[in-house]
Amino acid sequence: MDDALRQTVASLPVRPRVAVVLGSGLGAFADELAGRVEIPYSKIRNFPASTAAGHAGRMVLGKLGEVDLAVLSGRAHLYEGYTPQQAVFGVRLLAALGVRSFVFTNAAGGINLDYQRGALVLISDHINLQGSNPLVGSNDESLGPRFPDMSEAYSKRYREIALEAARELGIELKEGVYAAMLGPSYETPAEIRFLRTIGADLVGMSTVPEVIVANHMGARVLAISCVTNMAAGILPQKIRHEEVLETGRMVRGTLIRLLQNIVPRLAGEE
Repeated sequence: MDDALRQTVASLPVRPRVAVVLGSGLGAFADELAGRVEIPYSKIRNFPASTAAGHAGRMVLGKLGEVDLAVLSGRAHLYEGYTPQQAVFGVRLLAALGVRSFVFTNAAGGINLDYQRGALVLISDHINLQGSNPLVGSNDESLGPRFPDMSEAYSKRYREIALEAARELGIELKEGVYAAMLGPSYETPAEIRFLRTIGADLVGMSTVPEVIVANHMGARVLAISCVTNMAAGILPQKIRHEEVLETGRMVRGTLIRLLQNIVPRLAGEE
């Protein structure tokens, strides 16, 4: 860890054990933290810049109620030209700070015909079609095993907690399988038909590398997709990134309420 960052973190009154990573257009949750300290990624040595629209590019440390929380508002993507190791730098860093529970959010295209624009979906499993894995190369045994188990990459217990919280709030929360593509071009209708055939309900360009390294380090993971658009070929219209951001703004109040209810429960599991 960068010495200056270590000193900054050491001086803070928070010791986060839970972290939330926010996807495209979903950054408003970071503003809910009390006593927050914001650290631009540019101030953290080796932290990759977040260049995608809708990603603020800052680490926020603060409290959600009584819970010490770290939030990454924006992430790095492989399609930005980063290596898989660079794309997961933020997760590695948070784990070094003591985080043991991660909540990942993302914007995703809906493949499952039961979904509608604006739906929130718990990721129950994933299909990695990005052609890479952040664990390729020599393994640091101090971080995790050479061959980490991924049979429960998304904690069953955490998903039960999230579903219970959603029921109490009257929020519809589905579950589905997330397919990760490299991007940055959106998928073709033929690719979407292929993804549906192999069992994908959602498609996006992030999250999976982060989930892999979180599991590698022994952390538990919850992930929530916001269906910001229906995938190519499902509706007779083109896909626009502006629509992704618009939908993120549309559902942010619901997502914030859900996270405010879930995060303290995850902290109670630690």
